[in-house]
Amino acid sequence: MLTEQKFKSFKDFIQDSSRDEIIWMSGYLAGLSDKHTTAAPPIPPEIVASTEKLVITVVYGTETGNSKKIAAKLASVLKSKQHKVTLKALDQYNVSNLQKESTLYVVLSTHGDGEAPSAAKKFYDHLYAKQHDLSNLKYAVLALGDSSYPLFCKAGEDVDTRLDELGAIRLLPLEKSDLDFYPVSEAWISNIVNHLPTTANLLAPKPQPKQARNGKHFYKGVVKTHINLNDKGSLKETFHIEIGTEEAIYYLPGDSLGIVPVNTDEDVQEILNLLSADKNKTVTYKDEQFTLFDLFKTKVNILHLPVRIIEKYAKLIESELPLIRLDLKNILALYPLTKNVLLEDFIAILEPTTPRLYSISSSPYAHGNNEIHITVGRNKFWVNDKEKYGFCSSHFAGLNEGDEVRFYINSNDNFRLPLQDKDVIMIGPGTGIAPFRSFLFHRDDESAPGRNWLFFGDQHFHKDFLYQSELLSLFDSGLLTRLNTAFSRDQKEKIYVQHRMQQQSKELFNWIESGAYIYICGCKDTMAKDVEATLVNIISQEANINEEQAADYLSRLEDEGRFAKDVY
Repeated sequence: MLTEQKFKSFKDFIQDSSRDEIIWMSGYLAGLSDKHTTAAPPIPPEIVASTEKLVITVVYGTETGNSKKIAAKLASVLKSKQHKVTLKALDQYNVSNLQKESTLYVVLSTHGDGEAPSAAKKFYDHLYAKQHDLSNLKYAVLALGDSSYPLFCKAGEDVDTRLDELGAIRLLPLEKSDLDFYPVSEAWISNIVNHLPTTANLLAPKPQPKQARNGKHFYKGVVKTHINLNDKGSLKETFHIEIGTEEAIYYLPGDSLGIVPVNTDEDVQEILNLLSADKNKTVTYKDEQFTLFDLFKTKVNILHLPVRIIEKYAKLIESELPLIRLDLKNILALYPLTKNVLLEDFIAILEPTTPRLYSISSSPYAHGNNEIHITVGRNKFWVNDKEKYGFCSSHFAGLNEGDEVRFYINSNDNFRLPLQDKDVIMIGPGTGIAPFRSFLFHRDDESAPGRNWLFFGDQHFHKDFLYQSELLSLFDSGLLTRLNTAFSRDQKEKIYVQHRMQQQSKELFNWIESGAYIYICGCKDTMAKDVEATLVNIISQEANINEEQAADYLSRLEDEGRFAKDVY
């Protein structure tokens, strides 16, 4: 028999070997055994099992492309170990195959208010629609998120929990990653390779120590320029804001500026009065200490609270409340905090203010690393028959030159310029123009030879043509090869960017066939869907194929990185 130490070394060596190497070694050992009267000890069954070829599916749900990058890396590593691996985006995954899978690895981002990204909705809904017998499935989940949001990694948590409820066997504990996902994802992939499913490890290993969340790097800047781009009489307010910093800012075209807005002194004081609380009282919230005034001003969300907070508050004060979204001051005025409830318990149910992201409209090449520009449209909406304004967009609207701004950079590697010689098609009505202003100035500074085609639209030519003089100047210089505009309210029949695209159907398809990259930025629920449907129609029409084939064509462009969206 081998000593314990030798056996451990032998086992480790075998686990790092491929199937072909083990076969060679077994023949070599068989030859050596002729010189000995006793046979060599058999390879332990769990080691043999770990070298067998596995059938594995890796799926991902993504908004910015980070989940896709991690899933692709995992699939590549597993294939290098001679396993049969299928890599699928969740919007292309056949959910009926779930009960047939043996091993499934899920990489899933969290979008918006704790939701799965739109591409993963079908898969997510299928899991919760009814009971499934997944007792033959082994799985692990990596959840991506942003710890600034209250429902950090919630979509991944939900999928991990639901798979467990349906009888699947968890190979690794749920792993969560903040914005700096690289160290966490690399450790997760390594963990997977070391815990591939065998008959010997169906029980989940003990949870490994979690990687510390990497905080965002915040920059301090001062507003240098603050201009309303809309002319008199416009129904809109769109602000061009330039922020200067002493510290160099590191970003690329396609990235976003993130800001955590602060509440008004008036709203904070009204809440403190309703609570009969001292503004200088020190409290603890999520392991940090604040004065009550600073807590309500800079940390917690007090506006348009989600229904889940209303439900928690109703339970706290043991009363029934209408399940509608209200500001905190309205809730406290209508349903005061009862005396038997501790202030600390009330504070504990509140959620942090979520950061807002704005596409950057400057270029570090053209404008330098100590200046950054954003394009902000003041958001108007209705709640319970009352007109409301967007919290953060109103904050930006009210800024003046000289005001301080604290922000961070949100990287978006899925929305990048291609090589300089590649053609670019940009579709960005309204504030969707922001990243394309960055793209154009960047390409102009680089003297990039690739052609540039922009589709821009808004309501009125004379009131809402954002960056008109800049765009016309870039067109006159030849940097902007083609410029098509659509001003929806300037004629009886509304005309949008998708109508201009359809009018240019043949030339647009020629650009695409010649290798052009397509980018969309703007409203997700209306414009982006209409533009994507128009692209499918153009491809179908010009390539003489049916709509399903055209949709597959566009999907392939997306897989190749030639079709990207930054929608909100």
